[in-house]
Amino acid sequence: MSNDSVYIDRFLEMMAAESGASPNTLSAYRSDLEQASSFAKGLLSEADRAGLEKIASAWSELKNSSVSRKSSSLRRFFGFLVEEGFRADDPSDSLPRPGGQRSLPKILSHEEVAKLFETIEVRLNTKNPKPKDARLSALIELLYGSGLRASELVSLPRKSVMMDRPFLIISGKGGKERLVPISDRARHAVKRWTGFVDGDEKYLFPSRTGHLSRIRLFQIIKDLATKSDINPTKISPHVLRHAFATHLLEGGADLRALQTLLGHSDISTTQIYTHVDSARLVELVNNRHPLSRHDLTR
Repeated sequence: MSNDSVYIDRFLEMMAAESGASPNTLSAYRSDLEQASSFAKGLLSEADRAGLEKIASAWSELKNSSVSRKSSSLRRFFGFLVEEGFRADDPSDSLPRPGGQRSLPKILSHEEVAKLFETIEVRLNTKNPKPKDARLSALIELLYGSGLRASELVSLPRKSVMMDRPFLIISGKGGKERLVPISDRARHAVKRWTGFVDGDEKYLFPSRTGHLSRIRLFQIIKDLATKSDINPTKISPHVLRHAFATHLLEGGADLRALQTLLGHSDISTTQIYTHVDSARLVELVNNRHPLSRHDLTR
């Protein structure tokens, strides 16, 4: 099996588990990626800008909608390779964008995030809270509070969160390590959950076969959304990671700091998290532009 085949399978697994892609969408991604891999003689994952431009040249007779879809598939694939540490650079900006700007990623509002935590609080404040509710609290606090990838979250060692240490040391794909701040809320949520975890367990979120799977995490979050009166199609582990990043940017964080927090090798990958609603952009111009504060004719 070629590296491309392995990476494509992992990418589709991520899309299913973290983004909730439908079977039809996954099939379309696979078709586009396998065709591009065939054109690249099984070396798509190693392609540079010139290589991607050659692949795109084979699309010259296709409709704009088809070119747009294929470009989008490859951009998502290369974004995945960079984010997971399988390569350091993302050459996919050389691909055509016939449809104009790419669509904005899904985002949760502050109010929707608050609903999720309200649902969890109601469960925890019952007379006899269940272990799965303590686990749910720890999962959501770490996903939204620290912006972990689903794969990083489910594979956390049991002793990774210490009450006297306000950060996690995350070992991401490619063996790269980074420090991730963890809030007091998250540490207390994890402490509550570890009371239900056997001391001999290797993982913080164990299962019968190792650790909680990404697919099971996806299902847990969908169920929480339904019980919080949020459309479950809007939410996934990756959407909570995106909410973490977007809400930090809204609060004043800069892209370089966010790049470090998210563990991105390339700043261009971090830029997908700069989705800001139009109302805030209008407010920014009205309140921060020099013309809003000064009479420059004086």
